[in-house]
Amino acid sequence: MEAKFQIFLTLLAVLAGTALLARRLNVAPAILLLISGIALAFVPGMPGIELPPELILLLVLPPLIYSAAVAMSWREFCSNLRPIALLAIGCVIFTACAVAVATHYLIGLPWSVGFLLGAIVAPPDVVAPLAIARKLGLPRRILVVLEGEGLANDATALILYRFAVVAITTGAFSLPQASATFVAILAGEVLFGAAVGWLSLRARHWVRDPQIEMTLSLLTPYIAYWIPEHLGGSGVIATVACGLYISWNGPLLIPSATRLQGIFFWDLVIYLIEGMLFLLTGFQMRVLLEKSKEFPFGDILTASILVAAIVIVARFAWVYPASYLPGLLSKRLRAREPLPNRRAVFVVAFTGVRGAVSLAAALALPYALPGGELFPDRDLILFVAFGVILITLIGLGLTLPAVVRLLGVARAGKDEYAAERDSEIAARREALAAALASLDAMTNDRELSDEVVKLLRARHETRANLLPVSFGPDRDQVSATGITLVRELIAAERTFIHRQLRDGKITDESRRRIERDLDLEEASLANREVGTGTV
Repeated sequence: MEAKFQIFLTLLAVLAGTALLARRLNVAPAILLLISGIALAFVPGMPGIELPPELILLLVLPPLIYSAAVAMSWREFCSNLRPIALLAIGCVIFTACAVAVATHYLIGLPWSVGFLLGAIVAPPDVVAPLAIARKLGLPRRILVVLEGEGLANDATALILYRFAVVAITTGAFSLPQASATFVAILAGEVLFGAAVGWLSLRARHWVRDPQIEMTLSLLTPYIAYWIPEHLGGSGVIATVACGLYISWNGPLLIPSATRLQGIFFWDLVIYLIEGMLFLLTGFQMRVLLEKSKEFPFGDILTASILVAAIVIVARFAWVYPASYLPGLLSKRLRAREPLPNRRAVFVVAFTGVRGAVSLAAALALPYALPGGELFPDRDLILFVAFGVILITLIGLGLTLPAVVRLLGVARAGKDEYAAERDSEIAARREALAAALASLDAMTNDRELSDEVVKLLRARHETRANLLPVSFGPDRDQVSATGITLVRELIAAERTFIHRQLRDGKITDESRRRIERDLDLEEASLANREVGTGTV
């Protein structure tokens, strides 16, 4: 037990060091974590760590999907539902079929085994590409489409995966029955996920205790995932629906204290899960090499390169027609929505990185058929899945920034960002105006004293004066300078308060209350610079 805990602490240390190095090198952390995991696996004396598939599919996947769904905009998801569905459903099925055809005719795998391999490697993992894309400032629609695809494509792949496993173990497959089951699973999980989201929000609104609400928020994705998964579904669609429901309906039901704690809580949870996931994925290289003696290394390498090439080419072959054909065939769609930019389409097609879910699905394959025979080509499927992850994550992940810069796609993203900031400033001003009108109504209805009204108006005027007139390079520079100076002033306050505590002029309780106010003010500065979180 002590040895396992030491390994866990070692992995945490490697995770922190690798993340810091990735920031210095401006590389997606997932890439360096995978490489670090491979290197760590071959350190002398390091015991082998075999990644249990149920750890990914049942314990790790639900919070990752739920967190991404809560951070996703329901409105943007709906407005981009067509391209998201074409990628998350159409492209996954197309890629699985392409891999099945290629491996059957070029390697000689049975159709069922080839389709199973295709279902395993078909869904892209968007963790690394999205981390890169956000840093590069890609247009918002590209980010939304990639994020939406990442939410739903695992569901399609896992359903296909189960169909293929059943076909291999039973020797029977019915396309009409499988299609009807697929549609029933999608519809049923959407309704179930929305119901879990509704129940979770009501329960959290009722308890009104941040610690209990955090506990309920952690339970929510597992309830949404485990029950459909146990009944034969994927669980992914239900978790996505649950997260999207909470994203859209939560702001008015979740208290501010819970929201503030939830952001930091979920940021840490997702950071640790994703980091450990890629580290442990790299760790599997040692386990795989120990088993690879049954296959010639040349055959494994050839199969991995072939399948990696197929999944990359298949994505390009699907993305371009799926991006342009709907508009070319529908005059109404063409009038409402211009044809997408060729460069943006290329970037979407290029982000075909595979990740840990593919490896987990391969690891989850049974060792034997019901009759006692060995599961056909299980180890080969496992080797190829890892090879595809390695090739796409390192190859496509490392070259994506160069591709984006070469195509100049980020320039459009900068213009969108400026427009978004102007809209945000306008919304803040309108919200302050609405609050001022509410204050006037309160003054008339409640007969408030002049001192109270004066204090509230001063607060209102201070917040209004902090808002810039508009967003632009000069104004952004002024804002950045102001934020830096405020941080220095807060640091000066902290130093003084600490001195007051050491001199015995205030108690620890007083210091904590003052420090909390300073922490909240400093957090508000960070909020002006970036981001949202999961609650």
